[in-house]
Amino acid sequence: MTLARLAKIFTRYPEVEQATSYGTPAFRVREKLLTRMYQTEKAIVLHIADLEEQETLIKIDPEVFYVTDHYSGHPYVLARLSTVAEAKILDVFEAARRLSIGNRSAIASCRRARARVSAACWSFRWMSSC
Repeated sequence: MTLARLAKIFTRYPEVEQATSYGTPAFRVREKLLTRMYQTEKAIVLHIADLEEQETLIKIDPEVFYVTDHYSGHPYVLARLSTVAEAKILDVFEAARRLSIGNRSAIASCRRARARVSAACWSFRWMSSC
């Protein structure tokens, strides 16, 4: 798997743009990092939903997925480009893209709903659920 191949695949997705992160090629959606090349260029850093997903990916396929001390405790996982199947990267990438778009959409929807409701109708409970 090469950076050129990944760039060709990732930029086909709506709203995904190529950028840089820590001086390495990266891909973002709505300014949120989805993935970037690791400094060694032998791995790719992928944004994931949570630490449970990180643990699961590493447990299922430790030859492909791993985490460094830097990413421990954060929702990212590294994938070795020499051993990862394209389908696996695409699955993780697509999930991260949906999560990023979904979170922003949910926030925007909540803000629109708040704008329609008068200040007198607010309850702390409803506000904190958004």
